[in-house]
Amino acid sequence: MNKYSIEHKTIDNVLGYINDKTISIPEMQRPFVWKNTQVRDLIDSLYEGYPVGYLVIWQNPDVRDKTTGELSVGKQILIDGQQRVTALMAAICGQKVLDDDFEEKNITIAFNPFPAEGENHFEVKTAATDKDKRWIPDISVLFHPEFSSWGFVNRFHELNPQYSHDAIDKAIKAVIAIRNQQIGVIILNKDLSIDVVTEIFIRINSKGTTLNQADFVMSTIAADEKYGGNLLRKSIDYFCHLVANANFLSQMDKDTSFKESEFYKHIQWVAQINASIYNPTFDDVIRVAFTSQYDRGKLANLVDLLHGRNFKTQTYEDVIIEESFAKFTEGVKAVQNQYNMTQFQEALKSAGFIKEDMLRSRMAIDFAYALFLRLRNDASVEKTKIPHYVAKWYALSVLTGRYTGSPETAMDKDLRNIKEKGFQQYLEETQANISDTFWDITAPQQLQSSSTTSPMFLCFLAAQCKASDDAFLASGGKVRDLLESGDVHHLFPKEYLKKAGIDDKNRYNQVANYALLTKAVNISIGKKAPAVYMQEILGSLRAGQASAYTNLTAIDALQENLKANCIPDGFAEMDCSDYDCFLDCRRKLMAARIRSWFDNL
Repeated sequence: MNKYSIEHKTIDNVLGYINDKTISIPEMQRPFVWKNTQVRDLIDSLYEGYPVGYLVIWQNPDVRDKTTGELSVGKQILIDGQQRVTALMAAICGQKVLDDDFEEKNITIAFNPFPAEGENHFEVKTAATDKDKRWIPDISVLFHPEFSSWGFVNRFHELNPQYSHDAIDKAIKAVIAIRNQQIGVIILNKDLSIDVVTEIFIRINSKGTTLNQADFVMSTIAADEKYGGNLLRKSIDYFCHLVANANFLSQMDKDTSFKESEFYKHIQWVAQINASIYNPTFDDVIRVAFTSQYDRGKLANLVDLLHGRNFKTQTYEDVIIEESFAKFTEGVKAVQNQYNMTQFQEALKSAGFIKEDMLRSRMAIDFAYALFLRLRNDASVEKTKIPHYVAKWYALSVLTGRYTGSPETAMDKDLRNIKEKGFQQYLEETQANISDTFWDITAPQQLQSSSTTSPMFLCFLAAQCKASDDAFLASGGKVRDLLESGDVHHLFPKEYLKKAGIDDKNRYNQVANYALLTKAVNISIGKKAPAVYMQEILGSLRAGQASAYTNLTAIDALQENLKANCIPDGFAEMDCSDYDCFLDCRRKLMAARIRSWFDNL
């Protein structure tokens, strides 16, 4: 089957198709992000006759009407080239664009018909181009339907008598001829699956921003004018902007049509929250909404459903589009619901994941939120236990890397098993698959990492936060508090190890050599070996004197502190010759601590 066809259209054709909505430009997550100079360069390339790349259009499948039974031709959606087309509409048609902050702005390109040496034909309009009579301040006037070349040439000649009427007319016509320049259009076959569409896009756009399937979902709902897709798209978009920046509310308020919709009241609460550990992007909202509403994990299936695909007959039907939009909209509203968002985050915090930086696996957290929403509608699950189950599943997912590699396949499998067996039985089976070998060998091996964002180390910190552990050598100074300031330091000081010849970053920066301690304590330790600073601490405590390293006042309290921080026995006598043994012992202690934490979630 031929996957696509290539046509060449004039700029005038393309802009005409956009204006009459033959081709839809969906209002996707990414606003207009080009710099003004990029718009200028695009116009200059067209003026000089240089190629400006291809547009990629995806024609949706033909859909059978639920009332008449007749087929209607699928809508054409621009999935690549949005920035170029928007730039053309701004510069040639004078249309405003939305920037990153959803502010409307004009991008005006000025034209100099007779540039001096070192000058350009085109520049972004400035005060300087406005003052210089040789510049036409805004090229969009040249493309206006009522533009009069004769009158314009005369006015320009009056301001610049050194140039002849013929020369001016020729220069202006050269700009207007831009609309006759051709641009390549790749039209993807309407019978292609979403997976094939994605693969084609990646292959022809390897240097650009790769669309993912959430982008295709946004394209589909934004192009819908029948079932509220455009407002739904805005709801997702605005919600994510509000989560990231509460001040965005003032921008959202400017969208009067959205402000009058039910979605506005549904998400406006987000601007009032002070802190959040889960700040979903539009990809997250779409995935959680879909996964919680359907027993499927692959977003490609959502795209198919929103296009009306009947998986049994392999046809596309309007009734399925309507049902899918309604079901997906309910899923999005559930994701955005204040109670759901708050309770889900509280479940994670109760497990010790108290900071956004501790939530590194997006697929794992998305599935956990979808699971939370799903269990709330599961009559077989005791509602008071839902936070416990969700925290347990998230920890399990992070520890085992459950949703890395082929996450959608794993999600599909989990959803299917949860539906067939019930969640509680499936959880018990899944937990049983975590063997002693995992805790005794795999977990310590994963702690050989030098990354403080490695999943196993983050779970260790979560375990300390859940237990409200004191930081290393601190009485009352909690790990959870020091995490806010990021005071993670070396137990064997880095400079001490380097001076001793252990200068491999992967060795001296191993997470097993890290502990949460205050800056003051870290400064006091300096470059000393544990055998030095720990003996000084012990000496002070035995003598009943204050220590420069700690506010602990008793040996028993020190021992409890070392145990809570998984410091191995004999640490107070260790120097660089004991470093590798120390790492090995501490990794095992940390793994055992994580196991205890997980078992008790």
